[in-house]
Amino acid sequence: MSVDVVIAGAGPNGLMLACELSLAGVRPVVLERLPGRTEENRANGLVGQVVRMLDRRGLYGRLSDSKEPPRPGPSFVFGALPLDLSTLDDNPLYGLPVPQRRVEQVLEERAIELGVEIRRGHELTGLSQDDDAVTADIAGPTGSYRLRTRYLVGADGGRSLTRKLSGIGFPGVTTDNMVSRTAHATVPAAMIDPVTGGLNLPGYGAIPPFMHHRTERGLFVFAPFPSRPTVVSATEWDPAEAEGDDRPPLTLDELRESVRRVLGADLPLGPPEGQGPHLLRRLTGGNTRLADRFRDRRVLLVGDAAHVHSAIGGPGLNLGLQDTVNLGWKLAAEIRGWAPPGLLDSYETERRPVAQRVVMHTRAQAALIAPGGEVTALRELFTELLHDRRNVQHIADMMAGADIRYDMGAGDAHPLAGRWAPDLLPDTGTGPVRLAELTRDARPLLLDLTEDASLTEELSGWRDRVDVVAARSPDPAAPATALLLRPDCYIAWASSSPRPDPHEREVLRTALTRWFGAAG
Repeated sequence: MSVDVVIAGAGPNGLMLACELSLAGVRPVVLERLPGRTEENRANGLVGQVVRMLDRRGLYGRLSDSKEPPRPGPSFVFGALPLDLSTLDDNPLYGLPVPQRRVEQVLEERAIELGVEIRRGHELTGLSQDDDAVTADIAGPTGSYRLRTRYLVGADGGRSLTRKLSGIGFPGVTTDNMVSRTAHATVPAAMIDPVTGGLNLPGYGAIPPFMHHRTERGLFVFAPFPSRPTVVSATEWDPAEAEGDDRPPLTLDELRESVRRVLGADLPLGPPEGQGPHLLRRLTGGNTRLADRFRDRRVLLVGDAAHVHSAIGGPGLNLGLQDTVNLGWKLAAEIRGWAPPGLLDSYETERRPVAQRVVMHTRAQAALIAPGGEVTALRELFTELLHDRRNVQHIADMMAGADIRYDMGAGDAHPLAGRWAPDLLPDTGTGPVRLAELTRDARPLLLDLTEDASLTEELSGWRDRVDVVAARSPDPAAPATALLLRPDCYIAWASSSPRPDPHEREVLRTALTRWFGAAG
């Protein structure tokens, strides 16, 4: 066997998976057809649970240049409708406005620290499987070669060759009646509202920043990112405009004309300030597709290789990076020999429904931003519904991925079981410690906050796989006295008893066996 895991693709998903595997004791090889990191900026930030997940791996501080933990934002948008998050009891919409190329840089640096081998300029060209391994055909800078690997993971984007070579179907729909034009640009300082940072456009009115702004003719976005070039975007629904991919590259003049059609007013656009690369992109149409399965024997898919959808609401990296965190520890357990039966299959069982849900809400948002009087009427109804805080909470949880609850089987009785672990502050004897500081090595964790800390005894057969932290909770209203966390920070078992009884202890042992194999 040449290597344990080959990952095709060194974008954020491939690099994050490489980090997760390395933390679990597996050394993958990452193949990337491009000779260097792309300068193209495909996303302007991260939104949702993934921000908290990066915090729990010690990566949030590197990306934010802050020593403070992440905080949720006061507002967001759903289908170009404003969401007031300030009144929610539990606001799940965390954001991190960092360009994708910076995310890739930080993840590559972390992967190299962990000993990951990244082969740039090496492209997967073919694959074949047998019962024991995958043989990958690769074209490199000095010629073609083969690697034999126990598993191959496709993190190679929406046009994934890994997916095609493995015969996994990719059904969905393609639209061709929409054109989106986006660029870094400057606007006259006199038009910028000093209080909101938005636009005061003569002949139109106020336009808030960082919001999808819908008109009867299209969609407009003005995003004045701090310390980065301002992004201006206009989207139109026009089949005639969408025709022909052989048009010359986008210009600021073309974007300016599109903005005029969408807003009905002129917005002067100048070239961006500072060094590039600068964004100047025209996208025609869109795809919504979901792989019919995420695994074909020893080949697995993550991120865009498994699902593509509208970028509205910024769900792409939230979904893809959490795919990798779900898969990484399970694949490592299979390779290291302690995985219980069905553990690797649970990757698709758990993550494909999440992808289906993202497809659903991005298509719903696409319907809400389309032109037409019927859509305007629908938006008026939604606006009424969003006055109800419960509806705002429901949509915010859905967009963040905070509504996920995995099936934990026998350990599912507690309200927290199957859900994301809350941000507890256990006191280990030297003062409160953030849970994020206890999960950075990506190992299973039993957090014992019971009165006598006796749950440690139940781990005697799993101490090689599961860490235990005995502590006390300074918060008498803490939602649990004990938590068994999977490496992806979802709760496999929980108790609220000061002293768990024999039945609860038996359920704990069942959960340990189900997720982390038989006792040694």
